[in-house]
Amino acid sequence: MGREFVGIFDEWVHTYDDSVSGKDEEYKDVFMKYNEILQAVADAAIGPVIEFGVGTGNLTEKLLSRGLEVVGIEPNQAMREVVAEKMKELTVMDGDFLEFETAIKPRSFVSSYAFHHLTDTEKAQAFQLYAEQLPAGGKVVFADTLFASEAAKKEIIAFEQARGHANLVEDLNREYYTTVPVMEKLITDAGFTVELSKMNNYVYLIDATKK
Repeated sequence: MGREFVGIFDEWVHTYDDSVSGKDEEYKDVFMKYNEILQAVADAAIGPVIEFGVGTGNLTEKLLSRGLEVVGIEPNQAMREVVAEKMKELTVMDGDFLEFETAIKPRSFVSSYAFHHLTDTEKAQAFQLYAEQLPAGGKVVFADTLFASEAAKKEIIAFEQARGHANLVEDLNREYYTTVPVMEKLITDAGFTVELSKMNNYVYLIDATKK
């Protein structure tokens, strides 16, 4: 359920904001237009919102600035502590994409740079779960790394390997990055319409609406 990667953030919590701001050369392309990507997610959301993988609260801030009610779901304790200190008014709960509890009735589920922690089977289960909880017109708005095809993914990995980006290559091989066709099918199979917009060479905006 994505929790096999939770421990990675025990250390990354200290440098995460530096990475997303482009200070980590290896991940610069992954986080290109980071603020624009987060703003696109926030702009598409409808309140009340459940945000998965709150992290250090960068997307959360943009959601709150729109006046939306937000409940955060974050499986990493170190990240929960950071965001609790940063935004004392925010409710942040332990949970993940598939297992979470909250008193609010969401009209949107949102996330950035995290859905790849689920296998394709788990991604499909997640969208089925969200379809059960959302009203008609409810939204799932995720920003995450996708590839046009498996061949395109292999090309990117080879390119990053040639650039000596060993950590990024390990990441791309270890986690569950999927393809655009697979993502489109599992979302539409769950009863959503979806629009995918490429935001940089790695990240797509996934804007799904329940029928």
